[in-house]
Amino acid sequence: MNLLKYRMRGSLIGGAVGDALGYSIERDGYAEICRRYGCERLSCYTLYLDEALERVARVSDNTQMALFTANAMLNARAKGGDPLQEIRQAYIEWYYTQTLTPPEYQWTCRIGEDERLHVQRSPANACMSSLDAISKGLRPHNNSKGCDAVARIAPIAIYAAAGGRLIIDRSDSIAGEAARMTHHHPMAYMPALVMAHIVRELLAYDHPKRIHLKVSIVHAIESLHRMYPDNRSEWERINYLIKLAISLAINEKEDIDNIKAIGRGRSGDEVLAIGIYCALRYFDDFRWALATAVSHGGDSSSIGAVTGYIMGAAVSYRGIPRDFIDVLEMHDLIVHMADDLFKGKITKMPSSTPSRRTSSSHKQTARDEG
Repeated sequence: MNLLKYRMRGSLIGGAVGDALGYSIERDGYAEICRRYGCERLSCYTLYLDEALERVARVSDNTQMALFTANAMLNARAKGGDPLQEIRQAYIEWYYTQTLTPPEYQWTCRIGEDERLHVQRSPANACMSSLDAISKGLRPHNNSKGCDAVARIAPIAIYAAAGGRLIIDRSDSIAGEAARMTHHHPMAYMPALVMAHIVRELLAYDHPKRIHLKVSIVHAIESLHRMYPDNRSEWERINYLIKLAISLAINEKEDIDNIKAIGRGRSGDEVLAIGIYCALRYFDDFRWALATAVSHGGDSSSIGAVTGYIMGAAVSYRGIPRDFIDVLEMHDLIVHMADDLFKGKITKMPSSTPSRRTSSSHKQTARDEG
């Protein structure tokens, strides 16, 4: 058994699990979560019927964009091209799945042919407006601190972890700049770099322990300072929040109080810090780490995804509870993409029906945050 392969699977699937766990309650405040679940943490999925009338746990746009990020990294390797150029094109193609796919469009990302990705799951305004501009050849601009960027970026680190394909500074840089394509505030794209570094470094250990996670966090902050030396105030803010999360993870207070001390859990920096808190606090309990990550009233799907990427890298695919895996939407596709990231090449995709969506008749409202 190749340990790295299964831990790469674990990270990508873990992110999707956390995303799906939090998706059903991401618009709910803590009072509503308490009303529905009796103030117990949400530790099992809310299931929905899919088109085949099977009950599945739905993922959000976080996982959709993560899959396109993964496909882009593989495209760059196949072509010997610039990863950022391929990521930009991949994000445009994700945008097409959410709006109006041009007639007879030839996908550069093969996952675009999978009709399961042609559904809207509350895509973020920052992503949609930025990619609308980019698809028209315009230069977007916003000041979004939203957390969608940090919640989609892990595949860059997962890809880089196998075979030493990219030095860690290079993968960190790609992660930060890929996030900045859609989110232009440093509190959105700088946390994405930290997230990528943590996942990449954690995957380098055969059997990660809590101390390894702490070390990777320290190194990630150092990398952030090297990559963005002119953003000192933002670096200090992120460093402060992460140090706060580390200190809170070892106290005896209630999790909801600790999470509130970090923030509302909507901006990229706060989502990252809360995800780190949950992973450190419950490093030996995948289920409880993710349950804590989603049960507070912040952006549950994004914090769940961040926590899941970290925890999945630590426990491996085989360490994720089966009830989380068995009903996860697009499980087959996510595993396939993780294995392709390990191999470093695109292989034949799982059988699926090409998308027939040629109109925006299913258009929904993009969410305000993110």
